Amino acid sequence: MLLFALAFLTLASCAGPRATAGLIGLEIQADGQTRSLDVPAGTTVQQAIDLAGIDLGTLDRVEPPGYTVLTDGSSIQLTRVAERFEIQAITMPFEHQTIRNEALPEGETRLLQPGQNGLQEVTYRIVEEGGIEVSRAPVQTIIVQEPVAEIIMIGAQVAYTTLPVEGTLAYASGGNAWVMRDSSGSRRPVVVTGDLDGRVFRLSPDGRWLLFTRRPPEGEEGINSLWAVSTTETDPEPIDLDAENVIHFADWAPTLPPLTVAYSTVEPSPSAPGWQANNDLILVSFSASGRLTGRGTVLEPSAGGQYGWWGTSYAWNSTTLLAYARADGVGTVDLRDPALVPLLDIVPLQTLGDWAWVPGVSWGRDGRTLFMVEHGAPVGMESPAASPAFDIVALNGQGQVLPLVRNAGMFAAPVASPEVTTPGGEAAFQIAFLQALSPLESSDSRYRLVVMDRDGSNQRALFPALGEPGLEPQTVAWSPDAARVALIYRGDLWVVDVATGAGQPLTGDGQTSALD
Repeated sequence: MLLFALAFLTLASCAGPRATAGLIGLEIQADGQTRSLDVPAGTTVQQAIDLAGIDLGTLDRVEPPGYTVLTDGSSIQLTRVAERFEIQAITMPFEHQTIRNEALPEGETRLLQPGQNGLQEVTYRIVEEGGIEVSRAPVQTIIVQEPVAEIIMIGAQVAYTTLPVEGTLAYASGGNAWVMRDSSGSRRPVVVTGDLDGRVFRLSPDGRWLLFTRRPPEGEEGINSLWAVSTTETDPEPIDLDAENVIHFADWAPTLPPLTVAYSTVEPSPSAPGWQANNDLILVSFSASGRLTGRGTVLEPSAGGQYGWWGTSYAWNSTTLLAYARADGVGTVDLRDPALVPLLDIVPLQTLGDWAWVPGVSWGRDGRTLFMVEHGAPVGMESPAASPAFDIVALNGQGQVLPLVRNAGMFAAPVASPEVTTPGGEAAFQIAFLQALSPLESSDSRYRLVVMDRDGSNQRALFPALGEPGLEPQTVAWSPDAARVALIYRGDLWVVDVATGAGQPLTGDGQTSALD
């Protein structure tokens, strides 16, 4: 025991004194100054800054990072980072717009609306490091004042040869409605609001009234509204028929009391195509003074068969009978006993898009035959729904089909002419239709005007001439004497002589969008 104690004292006397925690030296560069500081070994950057009594802003940056453990002789770099916001006013230049107007001589200009610059305020976030700007980024833009476009009207009056006009020829141009009567030189506007959308544009059977649709005022909901206006009054006031969202059909009833209109409606939808069809049919009557005298529903809203969301079109006969056309078939509706009576089932076209194809139909002047476009049989290995073939056929009241034209195109739109008396004393009429230049690609094809007899014989391509650009899809209009056809070509109103195929433009502003 004694020996163990002596050995312990001997070892203890050989050990040095115990050392306490030491200090290390470092430098802190901040705010344009360099500070020397002694801190305990094991101190981190953040702890050293706290010991130095330096306050850090939320954006300030230190190097090395705050969690770094320091060693003797370390240096800390502190960079002050500040942000500020600056609002800058920026001028928005106005646009320059031009409108061609046939009422002005060629080359003459007129200022319709002076331009006015707009103003927007842009808020920038500016970051500065050490008092020097290192970034500037926009974080908010507010339009204080919208720019107002400058609108200049440019004369487009062209010295075309004046043509006689039998009956009344109406056309829409630049959102306004014009009529010609007796002569193409006697044109005059009947609606100058600039908001016609061209979906409905129909003259009454006597040509004294025009039915049309117009877009709603800015800020109001809905697709359009249905109106009528006199074509004979000097300064007519359009009549609101209190009918909205009319896309596919509205037309004058030919044999019911005067000023009666049938129409079909849709419901606006946020998804393509912008509506959901009601597939209904409504009659509205009004007086020449503008008072609505009656309204009644012929067909209640319905699903409308396959692709019924797109909608149903109709065509008046000369009696109380209408034809209906939808994506999956054609038939009739009799106002005396309203119901859909199918005549011909059609394989709906698979469009692979947000639209549906509905066959164009037109009654013959005999009131017994429907001329229409039928979706044809496949031409290859495709399915019936994908067939690119579209034929013109005649359909009688018993559903019997007479083929007339093969591969005319989906937008052939046959239209029967008024009846004329042949040299032999027989009442006859012709059919005008559009022939696709690329029949098996007719959805994207241009077309040519063709006229034929009602049995499909004597087909004659009239307009435009070979080598000229074709027509856009449309429905043409016959003159009352069946001698001319009115159509739209390159944005202008043209008339084509049926006997010679010669065409002449009646407008030159390139803004014609509808006619009747």
